[in-house]
Parts: sequence; structure tokens; C-alpha cells
Amino acid sequence: MMILAKIALTGVGTLALATAYTFSEGTIRVDVDELHAGGSHVHFWVPAKVAPMALHFVPDDKLREATEHAKEWYPVLKAAAKSLKEHPDVNLVEVQDREEHVHIQTEHGKLRVDVVDPRENVHVAVPIATIEDVADQLAERGPRQ
Repeated sequence: MMILAKIALTGVGTLALATAYTFSEGTIRVDVDELHAGGSHVHFWVPAKVAPMALHFVPDDKLREATEHAKEWYPVLKAAAKSLKEHPDVNLVEVQDREEHVHIQTEHGKLRVDVVDPRENVHVAVPIATIEDVADQLAERGPRQ
């Protein structure tokens, strides 16, 4: 009986460590609400570690092909991510008119984009560290200059 308890404890401990690692960078959150009759409501949270990990499964030739036109933007993306990490809580863009409001900011280590208008609300939050990881991988594995 004691051996079963040890096996169960080891399994629970391993699961706890795997969960802690998976969520260590936080989550990518996407919320979309269409504000009309029969409109869709999409809400999902994904561990932020999934995005950079998923890129490891994309074949190099397919990744190069998909990112061919973005290669000149890698240094800009990398510099922007570094700058965002240095300024953790700052408003980047805020535009408001009578019906629409767009707010882009960094908050608690995440890049947040919030769009509110009479037709739909969209809220996206991505950890800045994830943006930096993805930019590094794309620059490393993307098309050569």
C-alpha cells in the first residue's frame, strides 16, 4: 500500500511541476464578443509557453516560406519587445471617437490590445517575454538576409 502512495505522490508532484513550468510565463488570452443577435463569443486562454514551443514543430522550409516577406521586420520586432520589457506599464496608443475605443498598452509584463465598438469587443493579452521568444526564433529560423 505504501508503494502505491509513493507512486501517486510522484505522479502528482510531476504533474504539479509540469503545470508550473507550462504556466511560468503566464497565458495568452483572447476574448472576442460580437454584440449582435446570434453573435459569437470566443474566449480562450493558452499557456504562453505553447507559442514558442509550437514553432519547434514547424519544418524550417515551411517557416522560411511563410515568413519571407517579414525578414526585414525581425530587428524591429526584437527591439520593440526589448523596449516593452524595459517599460512594463505604459500606454502605447489610445484612440477614441464617438463609437470606438482602441487601447494598446503594456501592463504587468503583457502587451494588451483592447478594442471596443458597438459591433464587437476584442481583448488580447500576450506576455512580452513570449513576443520576444517568438521574434528570436523567427529571426533565427526564418529566411536568411
